Amino acid sequence: MTDNDQWWKKTTIYQIYPRSFKDSTGNGIGDLRGIISKLDYIKDLSVETIWFSPFYSSPQGDFGYDISDYQNIAPEYGTMEDFDDLVKNIHDRKMKIVLDMVLNHTSDQHNWFIESRSSRDNPKRDWYVWRDGKKPNGKAPPNNWKSFVTGSGWHYDSKTDQWYWASFLPFQPDLNYRNPEVKKFMMDMIRFWLRKGVDGFRLDILGAVYEDPKFRDNPLSWKLIPSEDSMDMLFRSSKYTVNYPDNFEFSKDLRKVIDEFQNPQRFLIGEVSGSLEELRTFCGKESPDGLNLVYLFQSMGTKLSANKFRKLIQKFEKYFPDPFIPTWVFSNHDIIRHISRFKEQNAIKKAKLNTALQLTVRGVPTIYYGEEIGMRQNFLPFDKSLDAVSYNFKKYPKLIRNLLLRITDYAINRDGCRTPMQWNKNETAGFSPKLTDTWLPINRNYKSINVENSIDNKDSLFYCYQRFLKLRKKTPALNSGKIDLMDPKTIPNEILGYTRSAIIDGNEQKIYVYLNFGSKIASFHNPIPNSHLLASTTISSQPLNGQNITLQPFEGIILEK
Repeated sequence: MTDNDQWWKKTTIYQIYPRSFKDSTGNGIGDLRGIISKLDYIKDLSVETIWFSPFYSSPQGDFGYDISDYQNIAPEYGTMEDFDDLVKNIHDRKMKIVLDMVLNHTSDQHNWFIESRSSRDNPKRDWYVWRDGKKPNGKAPPNNWKSFVTGSGWHYDSKTDQWYWASFLPFQPDLNYRNPEVKKFMMDMIRFWLRKGVDGFRLDILGAVYEDPKFRDNPLSWKLIPSEDSMDMLFRSSKYTVNYPDNFEFSKDLRKVIDEFQNPQRFLIGEVSGSLEELRTFCGKESPDGLNLVYLFQSMGTKLSANKFRKLIQKFEKYFPDPFIPTWVFSNHDIIRHISRFKEQNAIKKAKLNTALQLTVRGVPTIYYGEEIGMRQNFLPFDKSLDAVSYNFKKYPKLIRNLLLRITDYAINRDGCRTPMQWNKNETAGFSPKLTDTWLPINRNYKSINVENSIDNKDSLFYCYQRFLKLRKKTPALNSGKIDLMDPKTIPNEILGYTRSAIIDGNEQKIYVYLNFGSKIASFHNPIPNSHLLASTTISSQPLNGQNITLQPFEGIILEK
């Protein structure tokens, strides 16, 4: 397979949370028709692939991640005809569509689970993970396994006097993939969407699909809270519940299914957690025969410093060398919007620098809707939260919740990163066609932070994204070339420098990237005679001055000979 066939290695991904992108009906909920009306905006930004959070049939307990019918569309988002139209409109614009797929669990309102819990001898009983309890009369959980969101992942069902396993929320029971019928149905369901023209899938909590078949207790761990490298928490290991070896083999099975579909090639990107070594194994230990990509969340918590990102690039390159490829992501529907981690005084400058890094390093970048205009986290009150995850934290005092916000990237009330897209300064920020109560409150800063204002300001964050995205798309060295870090001894401490290079028709194309992570002007010798500026994070920049390069605070540039 040629590198050109592997389009997903060069792509850029834009994540849409459908409920919050654009409402076409006036009911305060985003929908597929609303998304179709804004596809030109995304194309103009110069993004190539759109990943959609789930819009399958669902009771919306976890806003789509609790699926009740895998082969239908939730009515609040539209119809299957609307979906087909969405696919056509995306492909007509030479773009790609990626669906979020939740393989690990269903809603407890799915017909399968309703049947499964109806009796112990129901044919669907073994489609889920059921176990007898411990202690007298089985009133204690079968073992000490914890869910992702604290507390036991076992839930007692009084009707059948057994416990079912749920890796995430209680109303999301895990499917039993050791039952061949389950695995076959789910693989066929993936084929159903691929036949409809879907170009790939983002796979939700894939590392939890298989758990230990012996149901052994998880051992002690000294970790209090989870991190990008491990889901151990509350002094309990996740050895038998996360990244159990069978999950790596399952990734290969999934890859075989999508490789049945070519012209174009399809791809898989996994939401998995663990060490970089574990994450690489999801893609393949020796050769890339598993998932095409996995999200590497280590970037989210990395401090904005040249040294920190230099080390992170080195780690990513160590574990994901060619033909593997890393990913770069800073915001999504589960974590605090990245720009809100910066002090407001320099927030836009830092966000531009972050953009320059994300779109020039080797890897596949993902942009979260609104990130390109600097949408901030909307810190909504806990007492009115809709996010089911936040319910676990409502019992804690505000002081404890604030502490948790400081020590983890994950939002303990995810409503705040999911608020409606801010299109303009009109009522409902242009999200709904008429004045209505939107499903989540619009951020009060919408009159100053919106798409309309961003497009009117030629030095906005939006245009910074657009400049770098357009350059990345047309420059092989940036979208598929190798990366070489510059010797930090040859440049100031606050500067991160690297080159991107590719061979084009026998000739080397070489690009030079310099990023100033410092809060002061940095001037240093330009080692590239006769170089010219391809892009900067600011349009007013004049970084080339004789034999020197002069970068403003938090400025990033791309040079070429």
